[in-house]
Amino acid sequence: MKDRASEATHDPYVLPEGLPVPLDDGAADDLPGMRIPDVVLPSSMGDVALADLAAERLVLYVYPQTGPPDKPVPPGWDEIPGARGCTPQSCGFRDHAAELAAFGARVAGISSQSLAEQQEFARRTKMPFPIISDEQFVLAATLSLPTFEFHGARFYKRLALVAESGVVAKVFYPVFPPDRNAADVLDWLSRHRPQRVRRTPAPATSRLTRYLRGRHPH
Repeated sequence: MKDRASEATHDPYVLPEGLPVPLDDGAADDLPGMRIPDVVLPSSMGDVALADLAAERLVLYVYPQTGPPDKPVPPGWDEIPGARGCTPQSCGFRDHAAELAAFGARVAGISSQSLAEQQEFARRTKMPFPIISDEQFVLAATLSLPTFEFHGARFYKRLALVAESGVVAKVFYPVFPPDRNAADVLDWLSRHRPQRVRRTPAPATSRLTRYLRGRHPH
């Protein structure tokens, strides 16, 4: 039995030992070749037009939910293969953001959490790219992203994809361990795609516009 005190003071940045390894259930088999839908969703940097974000090269990582350190892990959550590790996954993409940009990739994270939760998470972890809120599961309906149920609530399954010219070129599913996901994406890009030289853009005002033009806010 787990120590309730440790649940109440868990470290979301560290993966516990002994997590179950997710198996490939085929839920993402149809994603390669699909076009990124022309939808607009709210994010920590403002509204995001997903098709525009994927116009050249997009790395989109999808996760169930993040939680602050003072929020206990729900009983049974760690027993779901692939559920735990959303913060380590996100921090991996944050830490590799410059390397991904060298391949001409925009990065965005997405879950079904509220905009307020995404904004809090992005501030706390200093995410330099949009953290998107999809409370209505728009991408489950338009892109067939896989989901699962837990205690009567619906969540996205963890995966990452690379889209090029608006079309999904590569899918990483299942993802394990999640803190290595960004490195796995970089490894694939290094073997399949050349690095790109980014031009210096004109000055921009909004954080999202700065990101879209390649100037990450400090």
